[in-house]
Amino acid sequence: MSESTGVIHDIGYQRYSGPRLGRGPVFGALYLHGLRTVFGFGRSAKAKIFPWLVVGIVTVVAAGITAIRSQLGQVVLTYAQFADVMSWLIIFFVAVAAPELVSRDLRSGVLPLYFSRPLARSDYPLAKLLSLVTALWLLLGGPQLVMFLGAAFITEEGLRGVWNELLDLLPGLLYAGLWAAVFGSIGLLVASLTGKRAFAAGGIVAVFLMTTPIVGILSILPSQAINELAFLASPMTLVQGVGTWALDDLLFEQGGGLPIGGFGPVYALAAVLLLTGCVVLLLARYGKVATR
Repeated sequence: MSESTGVIHDIGYQRYSGPRLGRGPVFGALYLHGLRTVFGFGRSAKAKIFPWLVVGIVTVVAAGITAIRSQLGQVVLTYAQFADVMSWLIIFFVAVAAPELVSRDLRSGVLPLYFSRPLARSDYPLAKLLSLVTALWLLLGGPQLVMFLGAAFITEEGLRGVWNELLDLLPGLLYAGLWAAVFGSIGLLVASLTGKRAFAAGGIVAVFLMTTPIVGILSILPSQAINELAFLASPMTLVQGVGTWALDDLLFEQGGGLPIGGFGPVYALAAVLLLTGCVVLLLARYGKVATR
């Protein structure tokens, strides 16, 4: 019998001789990948339907508001009120986007691969959070820019009118950032608790919607102080309370603010504590996952 002989084939494998990037570029890559994931880029056509449907809805609403204003000469919704009205739609956007960002990685068990790179344990959740908050801010701020461009085009006061409109827009964008930070931090924290996207989505919706009836119950109690503090019970009304206190007439010129009395600083402090708590718990969650 002939002896079998082994053959070594050169298939071109070579050592990597290029630059080795550090923690910063890895964080940036995670952030950009997360932002692309939220809007469905790099994924199937089916994954793009819902996020771009939401983008289309908020843009059409903004265009409609601009068209009505151009015909009637009256402000239908301020920039802040637009964010308030769209908040219900944003809840479902977060419920879809947040699980896509973190639940899939948890379920597939790829986190050890991430942490084998020059990446701190805190970088992964922070990059995901930043990408989600950015996406939500763009979702609320982009249509506000459409409203601004329409208002600037139809103003009869020239550059002064454009400047005044810009001064209204900038606080509106800050307010949209507050919405994005609160929605994003809560949504990502809930999504990080499970690898099943359906459970994560349901939990996110429940957190936002199930707290709303509590506000209604507290608002009808026979105590003015409790009535004015009732809006602390829901993340949605908490954000509106901060906006009412911090920006007041500048944002809610048509009386759309909440009756929070003199408790504005309490709402601001509660928002800061909520955001801080969510970030701390998110970091603790991934510190625990990383050690498994």
